[in-house]
Amino acid sequence: MNLNSDKKPAISPAPNGPYLVTGLEDLLDSKGQRISTKASFALCRCGGSSNKPFCDGTHATIGFSSEKRPERTPDNLESYPGEEGAVHDNRGICAHAGHCTNGLPEVFRLRKEPWIDPDGAEPEEIAKTVEHCPSGALGYSIGGRTYGDQERPPSVLVTKNGPYAVTGGVPLSEVEWAEGASREHYTLCRCGASKNKPFCDGSHWDIDFDDGS
Repeated sequence: MNLNSDKKPAISPAPNGPYLVTGLEDLLDSKGQRISTKASFALCRCGGSSNKPFCDGTHATIGFSSEKRPERTPDNLESYPGEEGAVHDNRGICAHAGHCTNGLPEVFRLRKEPWIDPDGAEPEEIAKTVEHCPSGALGYSIGGRTYGDQERPPSVLVTKNGPYAVTGGVPLSEVEWAEGASREHYTLCRCGASKNKPFCDGSHWDIDFDDGS
């Protein structure tokens, strides 16, 4: 019996509490294996649960706050036009997964200004790299088409020592979306340290978050 089949997937971040998830079949571990769930369940986002990825109530005992921090990276969509297309980027929601800088360093250039060179590679290579961005911070437009979103089934991947990578357009309720941010894919903080909750801002790297898996 499919316990989740009667509801469409949805995620609701509880104030100062977990992510309340309903109707989701594909909750996957970092190896892509399905984690058994019920029709509704709660995912930890304070980073302290002893039953990760599920909530065990620790948020209430450690004083977890789900508020955004004033010192967070500003919400600002930047566009980098080139001869054939334009790359779009919002640093405020970048999870720093490194798929862009590792995958196409000719375009996404660490420690250089501007850090994006839209003419550094062929458009097909740029589009493919942008589609691997888990946070939705990157986009690429060419010839009237914007690349980034894909047709995928609803899914949440529990990344190793990192955020929840959501794909397939799972609705996220009562949140402030960043400018130009994707609704099809995004990353949610689960270490508790993001300054831009509920979205990941890469703070798991700063605190050496270890999910114990």
